[in-house]
Amino acid sequence: MTTETPPDQAGPTLRQKIVLAAAGLLEEGGLEAVSTRAVAARAGVPTPSIFRIFGDKDRLLEEVAEHGFRRYLEIKAELLTGDDPVQALRDAWDLHIRFGLEHPAYYSLVYGQVRPGHTPQAGLRAAADLRRMITRVAAAGRLRMSVERATEVMHSAGVGTILTLISLPDAVRDLRTAHTAREMVIDTLTLAPAEGSDVAPGGTVASSAMALLAALGQDDTTALSPAERSLLQEWLNRLADEVG
Repeated sequence: MTTETPPDQAGPTLRQKIVLAAAGLLEEGGLEAVSTRAVAARAGVPTPSIFRIFGDKDRLLEEVAEHGFRRYLEIKAELLTGDDPVQALRDAWDLHIRFGLEHPAYYSLVYGQVRPGHTPQAGLRAAADLRRMITRVAAAGRLRMSVERATEVMHSAGVGTILTLISLPDAVRDLRTAHTAREMVIDTLTLAPAEGSDVAPGGTVASSAMALLAALGQDDTTALSPAERSLLQEWLNRLADEVG
């Protein structure tokens, strides 16, 4: 008697096979090479299987992006354990630049195909990691603005820098552009630490507001109601961005 493999066990293997086929085409020929017909031929499956498993091509590309970004996100997560949160931001920037230049097809798939109101899951996870890193800067009293605004500024600057460098021929690409942009962003977002410390000396209204907000995020106190906590967060963010 032959025992058939249950669908929930066979599905993931076939799903991975299709994702790897699409990833190979993406790396070899860019997004234009990733047609459903070409993916099906590379994976050795009927074209309708792609739509049955993924629903549509956009969902397939989402999973291809997650496949390509997986190792990058794992390495980035390790930066959250460093002692100096501002140095971790520098390291994250350099990692981001390196990944984008070494894997332009994956990077362009996530950040180069702009759809208003939509960010691929891989991009959302990368932004969430960045936000956690910037929250650590805030907890050290070294952030000049709100965590949300700082995250948007650094993310936007990083993506713009990489897409610009990717668009340039190798002969004229200059990595000093990325280094200069990095230091400009870091100087804009952060305060220098006190001598022999990772904490800013004195700080500003913005840095103090963000340090308090970061502390509240790590505290499960019931002294404030959910509504009061939400209002306090709004006030602190407003102080950080409007007073500086």
